[in-house]
Amino acid sequence: MPRPTALLLGKIDHARREWESLSAVAGLKEIASGTRESIIQDFKDGKYDGVVAIYRTYDSAKITGRFDKDFVSQLPSSVKFLCHNGAGYDQIDVEPCTARGILVSHTPGAVNDATANVAMMLILQALRKTYIAETSLRAGTWRGKLPLGHDPDGKTLGILGLGGIGVALSIRAKAFGMRLIYHNRREAVYNPGGAEYEPNLNKFLARCDVLSIHLPLGDGTRHFLGKKELRTLKRGAVLVNTARGAVVDEAALVEVLEEGHLGGVGLDVYEDEPKIHEGLIGREDAVLFPHIGTFTVETQVCRPLLLTPSTMTG
Repeated sequence: MPRPTALLLGKIDHARREWESLSAVAGLKEIASGTRESIIQDFKDGKYDGVVAIYRTYDSAKITGRFDKDFVSQLPSSVKFLCHNGAGYDQIDVEPCTARGILVSHTPGAVNDATANVAMMLILQALRKTYIAETSLRAGTWRGKLPLGHDPDGKTLGILGLGGIGVALSIRAKAFGMRLIYHNRREAVYNPGGAEYEPNLNKFLARCDVLSIHLPLGDGTRHFLGKKELRTLKRGAVLVNTARGAVVDEAALVEVLEEGHLGGVGLDVYEDEPKIHEGLIGREDAVLFPHIGTFTVETQVCRPLLLTPSTMTG
C-alpha cells in the first residue's frame, strides 16, 4: 500500500515539531507561498497527486483565497480530508467538499478559553477606557483627560451566540457580577452560566449594556448588525467583537460611534483584515486588538484535541 501524503497550506510557527512528527506515518509536503493561480496550476500538473490530507492554517487564505467550489474542484482526486486550523469554516465551502467525499474538520473547542479571555479583556478595557489612560501616561500627561469609566458589576451583558466561546465568556462575566442574557436562533442546551434567553433580537439588543458577538460568519450572518441594529442598542452601550469582523457592518459601526450613540467598542476582528476602517483608528472610545484571540501557547501548541463526530463536518 503506498505511503499517504499530507500537505500543509500556510506556515506553522509554534507547533512545528508536532507537524514534523507526522512524518512517521505520512510523507509531508508544504506550500507556504505563491498565489491561488500558481497553486491551482501545480494541482493540474500533478505536483501534489497522492495527497490524502490537507492541513490549512487560517492565514493560508492569503495565498489560496477561499476554498470555494472552483478551488475545491482543482484539488487532487486523492484528497479525502481537509483539516482547518481554526474555529468555524467560513473560509471553506463544505458542500463541494462533501460532494467529492472530502471530510472537513475544524477546531471549535480549542479556541474557547483564549477567545473568551480576550472578549472579557475588551469588555473591561472598553468600560474603563484604558486606551485613554495608557496613551496619556505614555505621552507624559499622567491621566490626561481620562473620564470616569464604568464597573462591570450589575451591567447586563448580552451574548449574541451562546456557543462554546459564548458559554466560556458567560462563566467569566458572571464572576464579575454581570447580568447575563443571550440571543440564539433557538434556546441553548448547554448554559452553565445561567444566562437568560431572549428570543427577540430587538428586545435583546435594547437590554444590553454590553454586547459581545459570537456568531459564525456565513451568508445569513454577514452584516447581521447594521445601522438599525446598532442604534437599537442602549445609548452608551459597549460593543465587543471577537468572532468575525464582517458580522458587523464596519462603516455603520463607525457612523453610530460618531453619532455618540455607543459608549465604546472593543474589537479583535475586522471586516477586511488586516485593513481597518480609518474611522476606527485613533478613536479614544475604541479598544483595538490585531486578531490575537487565539494567540496563546495553550491554544496553538499545548492543548490536546480529540477528533470526534461533533468536530467533523462533511
